[in-house]
Amino acid sequence: MESQNILIKNATIINPLGNGKTEEKNADVLIVEDKIAEIGNAIDESNAEKIIDATDKILMPGLVNTHTHISMSLLRGIADDLELDTWLNDHIWPMEAHLSREYCYIGALLGAAEMIKSGTTTFSDMYFYMDGVAQAVEEIGMRAVLSYGMIDFGIEEKRENEFKENISLIKNHNNTADGRITTMFGPHSIYTTSSELLERVRKEADKYQVGIHIHMNETMKEINDCKEAHQNKRPFEYLDDLGILGSDIVAAHGVWLDQNEIDLIKKYDVKVSHNPCSNMKLASGAAPIGELLSQGVCVGLGTDGASSNNNLDMFDEMKFAALLQKVSTLNPKLATADEVINMATYNGANALGIDAGSIEVGKKADLILVDTNAPNMTPMSNALSSNLVYSANGSNVDTTICNGKVLMENRELLTVDEGHILSEAKRAIAEMKELREAEAEE
Repeated sequence: MESQNILIKNATIINPLGNGKTEEKNADVLIVEDKIAEIGNAIDESNAEKIIDATDKILMPGLVNTHTHISMSLLRGIADDLELDTWLNDHIWPMEAHLSREYCYIGALLGAAEMIKSGTTTFSDMYFYMDGVAQAVEEIGMRAVLSYGMIDFGIEEKRENEFKENISLIKNHNNTADGRITTMFGPHSIYTTSSELLERVRKEADKYQVGIHIHMNETMKEINDCKEAHQNKRPFEYLDDLGILGSDIVAAHGVWLDQNEIDLIKKYDVKVSHNPCSNMKLASGAAPIGELLSQGVCVGLGTDGASSNNNLDMFDEMKFAALLQKVSTLNPKLATADEVINMATYNGANALGIDAGSIEVGKKADLILVDTNAPNMTPMSNALSSNLVYSANGSNVDTTICNGKVLMENRELLTVDEGHILSEAKRAIAEMKELREAEAEE
């Protein structure tokens, strides 16, 4: 898909400022190649090869999903209404045993299509067969931060294989696809990895100058097991003892945190990915997001995988992020609409180290247009953020632009055949279920 200069005219802009606030203005926006080149009124149309009329549409940064397992789109709905341990051990891991590169590629295309159609331009993924995921990202045109889900259970041979996989991902795909793909190390969690793996991850991350993506403090069981195994230390205290904490860590979940752990997160500038829908569905709990934000912690939003959510719609995630804080604390002032929009855009871009997340000259042109000419968006609130967080859903997104290229316009995907993706996904999950059933009969 060739680059073309794009002029977005007559836009109503909402721009996150990074301090929990937003600004609104009416302006045109000129995109030159992959960046925002000009913001103003009556920009000369002769500078543009493509003109998009944004009348009755809100222009905002593309949403940033800071924690996914994108290929789990194939496992949507296979195990509902269970707590995390049972969900993982009895259902998810047995199905994942039948994954292949082909299936992960198809699952990634499916998840990416869903995200583009609901306004997400960047996602951070931890999973398996990441070469297939990278191929899907390159083809569909999104931005992604990819990590391999490292699990060793203390077994040295397995540990060596996990490093081989993750380092291969970094060497083959970091800063590829016109810079749209970057990489991280992905130790799954403290309960699936050894201290040896975690300590080496820190060294290798420093060597390759990439970040670390890890599940942290998701359930009470994780906290209790960690204290029992590590001299009464909680998970972030355990990582601090190992010398692993740093500003390049994205910690997914962060549900069960005490004040000392929050202090450690702030001290080391650890980034937190809040996943409210997954945390509610698995009955994991409500993360102290109001407290983290008040302490100046960078909190982004994530959907988690489609088998624990069960969609990848970041508009849903914004709404539930706001509502969960209010109901869990009985404080309606926590997680305001403006704060949540910042979490889904500016904070997410900051957490992943990408030059996007706000509408400013020089930033990457990762932008979406939300159609306000819809029943659920009428009437428009005095504050755009109110409609976007409390009223909108992903189907209100009309246009998605990533890296200066239009990936969806008028709800139509432009870089891939949506019908073919859907048929391939149905075939893949049917084959996986057959393999699982045959295994169960043996």
